[in-house]
Amino acid sequence: MQRFLFKRIQKPLQNLALCANYISTTIPTHNNTNATTIPHVETSDSWASIIFYLAQCGTRTGHALFEASHMLSSGIRPNGYLLVQMVRASANLGWDFCGFQLHSYILRSGFCSNVFVSTALINFYTGIGSLSDARKVFVEIPQPSVVSWNSLISGFVHSGQYRKALSLFLQLERSGVSADSYSLTAALGACGQLSFLQLGKSVHSKTVKLGLHNSTVVLNCLIDMYGKCGSLQEAILVFNNMIEKDTISWNSVIAASARNGSLQQAFSFLQQMHNPDIISYNELINGFSRFGDVEDAIKLLFSMPNPNSSSWNSIITGYVNRGRAREALDFFCKMHLENVEMDQFTFSSILSGVAGISALTWGMLIHCCTIKFGLATSIVVGSSLIDMYSKCGKVNDAETIFHLLPEKNLVTWNSMISGFSWNGNPSKVMLLFEQIKMERDVKPDEITFLNVISACLHNQIPFENALQYFESMIKEYGIEPSLEHCCSMIRLMGQRGEVWRAEKMIFQLGFGACGSVWRALLGACGECRDLKVAKNAAAKVIQLEGDDEFVYVTMSNLYAHYAKWEDVRVVRKLMKEKGMRKEAGYSWIEMENVITNSELQ
Repeated sequence: MQRFLFKRIQKPLQNLALCANYISTTIPTHNNTNATTIPHVETSDSWASIIFYLAQCGTRTGHALFEASHMLSSGIRPNGYLLVQMVRASANLGWDFCGFQLHSYILRSGFCSNVFVSTALINFYTGIGSLSDARKVFVEIPQPSVVSWNSLISGFVHSGQYRKALSLFLQLERSGVSADSYSLTAALGACGQLSFLQLGKSVHSKTVKLGLHNSTVVLNCLIDMYGKCGSLQEAILVFNNMIEKDTISWNSVIAASARNGSLQQAFSFLQQMHNPDIISYNELINGFSRFGDVEDAIKLLFSMPNPNSSSWNSIITGYVNRGRAREALDFFCKMHLENVEMDQFTFSSILSGVAGISALTWGMLIHCCTIKFGLATSIVVGSSLIDMYSKCGKVNDAETIFHLLPEKNLVTWNSMISGFSWNGNPSKVMLLFEQIKMERDVKPDEITFLNVISACLHNQIPFENALQYFESMIKEYGIEPSLEHCCSMIRLMGQRGEVWRAEKMIFQLGFGACGSVWRALLGACGECRDLKVAKNAAAKVIQLEGDDEFVYVTMSNLYAHYAKWEDVRVVRKLMKEKGMRKEAGYSWIEMENVITNSELQ
C-alpha cells in the first residue's frame, strides 16, 4: 500500500505546493489582523482552532487545511480526530491530491489502525470512485466498526456495484459486528436494484429482529425494495401497517404501484395523499408512459403544478421505448418551444430514439443542442452520442466524441465497442477491449463480452479467439453466460459447421428449456445445411414456443437443398393448413428528415 501511494502522490505533491502557494497569496495569512484570519499555531494545544474551521466546510476550510498540513510538516503530532477532519475537508474541497498525501502520512505515523481515521479514508476513496483503494484501507483495519462496514457497503451501492455490496453485507453478518439501520437500508437498496426478493425478505426479517420494524426510513426502503422486486402486495402491506408515514412513504408506494403496472392503484394513492409533490406526479406519469396510454400521461403532465424536466423526460422515454421515435421527436420539439429546461437525461432519451431509426440529421441537430447547453461532454450524453453516431454509420464521429470525453464509464466503453462491432471494425473492438481491461475502476461486464463475441461473429474472426473470450468471461470475470451469449456462440459454431457442438453446449449451460437458443441453433443449421441437428432443433422450438413459420420455412429450405421433395411438399402443406406465409421484410431510409418504409417482397 505504501509503495502504491508513493507513486500516486509524486505528481499530486507538486499540485499541493502550487495549491499552498495559491492559498497563501489569496487568503489572509496569520500575520493579517483581519477577523476572518485563522491564527497560525505552533503547539499541539492549539489544534482546536484548526479543527473548528476544518469542520465548518466554509470559505476558510482550505486555509485551515493548509495550516494543518504546515503543522504536520513541522513535526507537530496530531490526534486522530484532527486527521479525520483533514481527510473530510480534502474530500469536501475535491482536493484528491491532499487526500493521497494524508493517507501516506497516516501510514507512516501508524494511524492506519485507528478505526475512525481509516473510516474517513474509506469515505474519501468511495467519494472519488476509487473503490479498490477503499477496500484496501478497509482490510487493513484490525477491528472495523459498523460505520466502517456501512461506508464501504454504501460506496459499492452508490457506484452501482450491487452484488459486491450485498457480498459485503453478508460478510458483515458473519463478522460478529451487529448491523444497524444504515447497513439494512443499503442492503435493501441493492436487493431492489437486483430484484433479489428472497434476500430482501431475509433483510426484512432482520429489521424486525433488531427492533427497526417501526423505523420510517427502513420501512420506506422496504416498500421500495418490494416494489422493485415486483411484489406489489407486500409493498402495500408494509405501507398500510406503518404507524407514521412521510412524503417518501407515499411516493414509494405510488412508485411501487406505477412501476408494476397497477396504474389505478397508483392514482388512488395520489388522490389520498394530502400534499403530493412533483415526485408523486412524476412517478405516475412514468407509469402511464410505460404501461398505460401515453396520452393520459400527457394530460397528467399538463394538469400537474409546476412540471419539471423529469416530467417531460418520462413521456419522451415512453415514446422511445414503444418504438414511437417520431412522436418522441415531436414532443421534444414541443418541450423546446415551451422553454422547459432540458437536462442530460432529456438528450439521452431522445438520442436513443434517433439511434433506433438512424435519423442522422436529427441526431446532428440534437448534438448541436447538447453543445449549446454545455452537456456534450457529460458521460450520459456523450455515451448516447456515441451510440447514435455508431448506429447511423458514422463510427468515426463516434470515436472522436469518445476520445474527447474527459471521463468515461462502462456504458461509454460499451457504446464505443458496440459501435465498432456493428460497423465492421473488429481490430478496433479488440484494441478497446484490451484497453478497458487495463482501466483501474472499469471492468468488462456481460455487455462488453457480448459485443466482443458479436464482433467475432460478424467479422470472420477465428473461432478460437471467440472461444477464448467466452471462456475468459466465465473463468476470469465470473460472469455467467446469458441467452444472448449462448445464441452468439451457437451462430459462431454454425459458421464452422459445428452445430453438434452447439447442441451440446446448450445443455452444458442449462439452456435446454429456452426456445430462443433452439431457434438460434435451427438458424445455424440452415446456414451450414445440417439436416440432422436441424430436425432436433425444430422439434424443440415447436415444443417450447408452438408453431412458427420460421421453423417450417427453414426446414422446407433444408429439405429442398437435399432434394427431399416429398418432405418439402409435406412441410408446405402443413404451412398452408395452418395459414402460415412468409412475412414481408421492411427497410427504411431517412430523406429530408422524413422516415419512410419500403416493403420488400
